[in-house]
This record gives sequence, structure tokens and C-alpha cells, in this order.
Amino acid sequence: MNKEQFIYLQETGHVSVPVILFNYYAKLGINEEEFMVLLQVLKFKQSGNQFPTPTEISEHMSISTSACTSILRSLIQKGFLMIEESEENRLLCEFYSLKPLWDKLYTFLMKENQDKVQEQSKEEDMSLYSVFENEFGRPLSPFECESLAIWIDQDDYDPVIIKAALREAVMSGKINFRYIDRILFEWKKNGIRTIDQARNHSKKFRQNQVNTNQKQSETNEDYQRKVPFYNWLES
Repeated sequence: MNKEQFIYLQETGHVSVPVILFNYYAKLGINEEEFMVLLQVLKFKQSGNQFPTPTEISEHMSISTSACTSILRSLIQKGFLMIEESEENRLLCEFYSLKPLWDKLYTFLMKENQDKVQEQSKEEDMSLYSVFENEFGRPLSPFECESLAIWIDQDDYDPVIIKAALREAVMSGKINFRYIDRILFEWKKNGIRTIDQARNHSKKFRQNQVNTNQKQSETNEDYQRKVPFYNWLES
């Protein structure tokens, strides 16, 4: 084998390992020796050997067969590796399964994502209280804090929507919780769940108010013109 052939083999032959496993194996509680043994098991499985012996694995590592046996046992006990059975030609065959590893990785990622969402939600809630206190120009009362908590926890209003309702109340000159609650109720009744929907609804509402006021003004002017002027001072 010449140099070119060697390089070609290195570039064409490979073991498929998810990058996410490299990023999270330590957080799963897997040390470097255990991780390398898992990679060796994965390599053997992808090359067709579903149940490599500790000796076969140790030959490709810098640890002894007994150490490899101990690590394999530990991985099984920790729930990262398992031995399953299958039937081939009426013979029971054992093989290593990495399903427990993928299951633990998936569970960890889902929990991590959930923790991030909860942390973000807490930050948004705290930000929401600060926004209200800034607009009201004072600390919120216990009743007002309870109202905010009900909107978030029971009514399941998005903090962004609550802030939008607050802005709508400020624009209307009615900064009180009862009016904001009415806005939120109307938006929920009309299926408004996003900030864009809330903006469009508020824009239409204000436009309708302007049109209504104009019609009332025109009606009053017409009415005043129809009434004859009578000067009581000259009678």
C-alpha cells in the first residue's frame, strides 16, 4: 500500500458518529474511557460485528481486556448499553444495543430544552412585572400581582400579548387592570394570539371609533342646520 492508497482509505472509510454525542457525553456522566469503548462498539457494529468481545475491543485501545470488560459492565449497569438477543437460522445470537444511550441523550436534551424554556418564562414574567410598574409609576399591589399571575398561569396569556394590552390601555388613557382585563378578554374571544393580530385588531378598532365619531359629528351638524334660528332677545 502506497501513500496515496493509505490517504484514500482514510478519506473513504469512516464511522458515523452523531456530533451531538461528542457535545453531550460528559454531561450524560460518561468519562473518556467509557466514551471510547462506546465508539469502538459502534464501529464494530457498523462494520458488521454486532457483538465484539472485550479482547477485540481492547486490541484497538490502550487498555487491557479485563479493563475493557469492567467498562462494558459499567456501561450496562449505568444504562448506556444493553445486550439483546435475536434469532438467526434458528440460533439465538447476542448483540450490543446502543438504544439506551440514544434514549438517555434524547431525554437529557428534552429536559435541557424544557429548563431553558422555564428559565426564559421566569425572566419574561419578571420583565412583565417591571414593565407594569414602570407604566403605573409605582409598585404593583398584591391584588394587581395576583391578576398578572392569573393572566399568565390560568388564562395562559402570552406575556407579549399582556404587554400589548397594557400599551393599548396606555394609548386609551385607561391604565387600570380592569380595562386591561377587558382588552385581553376581547382579544381571546376574537381568537387573537399573536402580537400582529393584536395590532391589526387595535388599528381597526380605533379606525371604527374615528369613523363613528365623524358620522356623529356630521349628524349633529345636519341637525343643527335644520333647526331655524330664533333670536329670543328681539322678540
